[in-house]
Amino acid sequence: MGKIIAISNQKGGVGKTTTAINLAASLAIAEISTLLVDMDPQGNATSGVGIRKGSFRRSIYHALIMQENVANVIRSTELEFLMVAPADRNLAGAEVELIDVDKREFQLQKSLNPLRDKYEYIIIDCPPSLNLLTLNALCAADSVIVPIQCEYFALEGVSDLWETLVRIRRNLNQTLSVEGFLLTMYDERTNLSNQVVSDLRDFLGKQVFNTVIPRNIRLAEAPSHGKPIILYDIKSRGAESYMNLAKEVMENGKKGAR
Repeated sequence: MGKIIAISNQKGGVGKTTTAINLAASLAIAEISTLLVDMDPQGNATSGVGIRKGSFRRSIYHALIMQENVANVIRSTELEFLMVAPADRNLAGAEVELIDVDKREFQLQKSLNPLRDKYEYIIIDCPPSLNLLTLNALCAADSVIVPIQCEYFALEGVSDLWETLVRIRRNLNQTLSVEGFLLTMYDERTNLSNQVVSDLRDFLGKQVFNTVIPRNIRLAEAPSHGKPIILYDIKSRGAESYMNLAKEVMENGKKGAR
């Protein structure tokens, strides 16, 4: 049965969508059937794998609100083993439309559960806030990857996020586990980045992935070309890092999430 992993952090600008795109692509290039679900109304994960805005009529919005079979909204990508459930601006209204729906936090779970036998991994890109769309993602997920930027306020944000995850596990999804905390935008030239990495590893221990995602120009350029980094520049440090992350996630799958 496939595993559902949400990529989430209440803080924006931490590399969340970059991680969703490139982890999904790195799993796919290893010939692992992977579905990328875009739950952010901005649709950046959708365009980041080459699906142009306006090129599709149905999106994850139709599965959530109109009970459309999610298989009908899935699109193929340039990678044979990577599919995407796209998002568009309609998704911005879904939060309001879900308010009066029974079991509103579990609509995505209801849509994705039938796909568990088709995909080995389902990766969900969450919005950069704790709203009803994010709650749907975390209720559908088996585990969550939390990207954390290597910056001064990182530890403070982790404490807030941890409290949120505890509340979700207590009230909505008791089986949600932490797949790992992912350190992003690492600049080895600065003392600050090195200190943040050290502090977070001391604070979070083995829950931090061994892989650290560096600041990388090619990684930053790839989304504007509608390509994951492994298709844009497979020899870059960014591509190497995300392939290493995929290996760690696969190892977690063999021994259970941490």
